[in-house]
Amino acid sequence: MTLDDYQQRAWKTAIHPNAGQNLVYPTLGLAGEAGEVANKVKKIMRDDGGTLTDTKRSEIQQELGDVLWYTAAIATELGLSLGTVAEENLNRLADRQARGVLRGSGDNR
Repeated sequence: MTLDDYQQRAWKTAIHPNAGQNLVYPTLGLAGEAGEVANKVKKIMRDDGGTLTDTKRSEIQQELGDVLWYTAAIATELGLSLGTVAEENLNRLADRQARGVLRGSGDNR
């Protein structure tokens, strides 16, 4: 499955208010789901001594799926191809790596 295929199929499940004209809802959803990923990792560190079990890995995988869904929804709301977003991101990272600025800060390095 390509990222664009995923994006199109995921969008068919979008039921948020004013889907297609509502950037706020999926953006807030992304923040919430990313927080859930972080919270699960935090609890692994706090409660399980940093040991990642298969069960915890599966739980994080599910949350990452939600992160992906909201990322795809944001791209759709913006009229962007998720595949293009991913490709341009890799191109930007490769350029930064070639120039030795992966560890720098700022959007335009």
